[in-house]
Amino acid sequence: MPRKDPLSQVSDFDLRLLRLFITVAECGSFTAAEGMLGISRSAISQHMKDLERRLGMRLCQRGRGGFALTIEGQEVLQAAQRTLAAIETFRTDVNQLHHHLRGDLNLGIINNLVTLPRMRITRALKVLRDQSSGVRINLSMTTPAEIERGVLDGRLHAGVIPAIASLSGLVYLPLYQENSFLYCSREHRLFNQPDAAISDEMLATQDAIVPTYRLPATAIALYQRLNGAASASDREGIAFLILSGGFIGYLPDHYARHWVATGTLRPLCPERLNFTTPLALIVRAGRGGNLILDRFMTAIEQDEAD
Repeated sequence: MPRKDPLSQVSDFDLRLLRLFITVAECGSFTAAEGMLGISRSAISQHMKDLERRLGMRLCQRGRGGFALTIEGQEVLQAAQRTLAAIETFRTDVNQLHHHLRGDLNLGIINNLVTLPRMRITRALKVLRDQSSGVRINLSMTTPAEIERGVLDGRLHAGVIPAIASLSGLVYLPLYQENSFLYCSREHRLFNQPDAAISDEMLATQDAIVPTYRLPATAIALYQRLNGAASASDREGIAFLILSGGFIGYLPDHYARHWVATGTLRPLCPERLNFTTPLALIVRAGRGGNLILDRFMTAIEQDEAD
């Protein structure tokens, strides 16, 4: 469906269609997007056709084979995300000219941080909301790499990730030191073994879970001594596999604490099988003034001072 002329202007209706397209792409299907958008699949389908006609290109394949973005659709999705992020930045900037704390805070966080005893992020978000009910907080739980990309391209105002390798273009504010230990479940053969009887050779024969995300050097050295028989993309996936009874794996102590307290999990040789991961808040270097983000970061820093 090629257009004879380039897109001459972008209307409010186009922006509404782009927001719908982003939601559909993030949900992965028209059916899944129904609940998010509050409209029927037939209405979503019609809006998608309208957008495709407007842009003069096919954005997605849908049918019995499932839903998938075309190459053009993937590029339009990225462009739409950048455009809407820029519009939100403009709205925030204008509101700040009137000294109104009003607009969005888009924050990306890796999973399983809510169980950290020091709830600096939670308290900072409360401070922000206490200052103004006009602040809308949009929280995304995703991978460190996706958070870095989101902050760099402006889709996210800030993110919380393991501070393992610094990227140019990002500023890092230290938040926590997260301690991880090697765990097994009570169904595992090592659960009742005393630590003194668990040798490195014995551990090397046990099936272990290796994460697919970045790790500090000390963690990599520990994982190299294990028999990597499974992998997981996040800590929740590691916990699922450990709880199956067939694997050992490293988890943050704050995340495993509940299972340890109930006797479901046990740390193995914690004095020697542990590593520390620094976590940091990241923002884009050279960013323009953003009153909401500035207030959030001030609350984070003040919490450290207290």
